[in-house]
Amino acid sequence: MPATPEVVTLDVWTVTPRAVPRAVWRMAADRRAVQRLPGAQFGKLLGTGDGTTFTVRDADPRHWAVLVAWDRLADAEHYETSRPVRAWQRFATERLQVRLAPHGSRGRWSGREPFGPPRARGGADVEGPIASITRARLHPSRAAGFWRAVPPVAAELRTVPGLRCAMGIGEAPLGYQGTFSLWDSTDALQEFAHRREAHRDVMARTPREGWYAEELFARFRVLDVRGTLDGRTP
Repeated sequence: MPATPEVVTLDVWTVTPRAVPRAVWRMAADRRAVQRLPGAQFGKLLGTGDGTTFTVRDADPRHWAVLVAWDRLADAEHYETSRPVRAWQRFATERLQVRLAPHGSRGRWSGREPFGPPRARGGADVEGPIASITRARLHPSRAAGFWRAVPPVAAELRTVPGLRCAMGIGEAPLGYQGTFSLWDSTDALQEFAHRREAHRDVMARTPREGWYAEELFARFRVLDVRGTLDGRTP
């Protein structure tokens, strides 16, 4: 049974347009380095986007993300002096780091359960801010239907009170879709996930349409938010 990490970090680095090639290089050069860091159970280097269609049109070349699940909080602290972090600090203009504690997860990412084993539903709600990560690998033959379903959900998301931050994340521009969202409270997240029409419709259609070859849904208690994204701290 996979161990539940004590802490998960999501770093979002901002770069200037001139530094985009350097960021792309870091995405390739740091892949194995991040996965081999002491205490790193799971690591992914991710592109970002605005999440409106989950196609190449969404891609945001100025923001890049590094997601790591750590054995212990001390390992996340040691990460701050690691070679990958020092490399990004030399050319990034901004950094946001969100530290998270897994609260519930189901599904798999690259064949693994990176945030611990599934937990029974009906557990206590998180008090205070909560974050959500979703990730799916699409069936190529069914991707077009998924992309047509996304825009109403994306438009709906931006209208929900209590949303602090949301972005698309993925290992590749096409076929590997994910989201990160940060909320004021469990109730705010539940409002979007279960009480908004467009999102409820997509949830109901998912098993019928068979869009995903692999999927994961996870929620987290927010431990800390450091730095800024686009000039503000979410």
